[in-house]
Amino acid sequence: MKPIHKAKVAALAAGLAVALLSGCATEKDTTQITPQPFGRTPDGPPVEIYTLRNAVGTTARILTYGGIVQSLDVPDKHGNFGDVVLGYDTLGGYLTNSPYFGALIGRYGNRIAKGHFTLNGKTHTLAVNNGSNSLHGGLKGFDKVVWQVVRAAYTAQGPQLELSYTSPDGEEGYPGTLTVTATYTVTPDNSLRLDYTATTDEPTVVNLTQHSYFNLAGHGDILGHLVWLNADAYTPVDRTLIPTGEVRPVDGTPFDFRTPATIGSRVNASDEQLTFGGGIDHNWVINHPLGKLGLDARVTEPTTGRVMEVWSTEPGLQFYSGNFLDGTIVGKGGQVYPYRGALALEPQHFPDSPNHPNFPSVVLKPGEVYHNTIVYKFLTP
Repeated sequence: MKPIHKAKVAALAAGLAVALLSGCATEKDTTQITPQPFGRTPDGPPVEIYTLRNAVGTTARILTYGGIVQSLDVPDKHGNFGDVVLGYDTLGGYLTNSPYFGALIGRYGNRIAKGHFTLNGKTHTLAVNNGSNSLHGGLKGFDKVVWQVVRAAYTAQGPQLELSYTSPDGEEGYPGTLTVTATYTVTPDNSLRLDYTATTDEPTVVNLTQHSYFNLAGHGDILGHLVWLNADAYTPVDRTLIPTGEVRPVDGTPFDFRTPATIGSRVNASDEQLTFGGGIDHNWVINHPLGKLGLDARVTEPTTGRVMEVWSTEPGLQFYSGNFLDGTIVGKGGQVYPYRGALALEPQHFPDSPNHPNFPSVVLKPGEVYHNTIVYKFLTP
């Protein structure tokens, strides 16, 4: 595999440079990226959308609401661009009927059992929003707040947007005032890079991730997508999708993606774990060291030739096969999102880590800085 250097893309690059949503600005005449309005939230704050486009035309559109990746246009093997993430054309869909489409997830990505954890001898009670458990930060996680724009500019790394949010002490039950920055960059090698940092004024737990729903064909189901995962083990779950605490080898199970396999060849296998998840909705234990940027996964869509690599600094990767999409959501361009019409690959710490001392720690203390880098890199054969 190699980065995209198709003649058609090169021709486009010659006349394009880095453009805005309006299509009228280049690196030569501005150092800022101008936003467009995208509606208002019920409590009043306006929402904006920023467009980040690299020199060959790979384009991400980011909302200040929830730090949402609203669209992501990348080329296929013929140099034709297409949007590979699910979402909505207007703010209303995200406000009323969104299963975390494209969102920045926090304070804690994934589940915490029964909405409780103990830190330094004190038990904290969280908002419960997923059966008896707390999911993705609670009733109003980071995906449902309007983030402040710190900076929007062209940089040596590519067009970049930096957002910030301060989560007050006690929000959704979490201790400490948490100050978060999220930086989005569309790089010259056709990657969407996300860099998260956070600090706190008292001990807390934090686990940030990104929740885009990907379909590399742009439409239809994802059963033909070919997946490779850099993992020898996963964390099995109970019926409520909370990890049991075991780290189980993937050998001899449908969770062994060390050799590339289609989602359709695994997702309907006879396995108790797949029954619990309604399909694939599990955390894999990634083989590269915690804190070091490494390759987590590679996904190939044979028809378009699009390949997506997922790189991260995190110890785990949640792989979700769109089990709860049911054909009732009408998204961008009037497209109906079918059952298993997308997959999510969410680099993160393990689910329910605050309640499992054997899992990598998610505790953040005053004076420390939380770092998390996620890269979605797009290639063609």
